[in-house]
Amino acid sequence: MSDTWLNKVNWSADGLVPVVTQDATSNKVLMVAWMNPEALRLTVQTGEAHYWSRSRKKLWHKGEESGHVQKVKEIRLDCDEDVLLLVVEQVGGVACHTGRHHCFFNKLEQGQWLVTEPVIKNPEEIYGQR
Repeated sequence: MSDTWLNKVNWSADGLVPVVTQDATSNKVLMVAWMNPEALRLTVQTGEAHYWSRSRKKLWHKGEESGHVQKVKEIRLDCDEDVLLLVVEQVGGVACHTGRHHCFFNKLEQGQWLVTEPVIKNPEEIYGQR
C-alpha cells in the first residue's frame, strides 16, 4: 500500500495530529495522545496503537512496558482532517498509566475534582518501581 493516504491528514506545523482513543465495547474515551506519520503508519501496519510522545520525543507502542496493548478495530479521520479517532480493544482493561481503565477519572463537581474511577491494577505491578 502506498503512503499517499497519510497526506490526507492535516498534520500540525510540528508534524503531529491529536488522537482520541475509544474502547470498541463500551465506547468510552480511554485516552488522548499524539501521532506523527510514522506512528500512524506503524499503527496501520501492525494493527496495534503506536503514538508519539511529546515529552520523551520518541515513538511508543502502547503497552510496550505494561503489556496493555490496544488492538485497533477502526481508524477514523474527522471532518477537518486534523484529529484521528482510534477504536480499540484495550487488552487487560487498563489504558491509563495510573492503572485505571481510562485516563479521564477526574470529574469536576461543585468546583472540586473528584476521582471517580478505581485503580484496576497497581502501577507498581505494571511498571515496577520507577
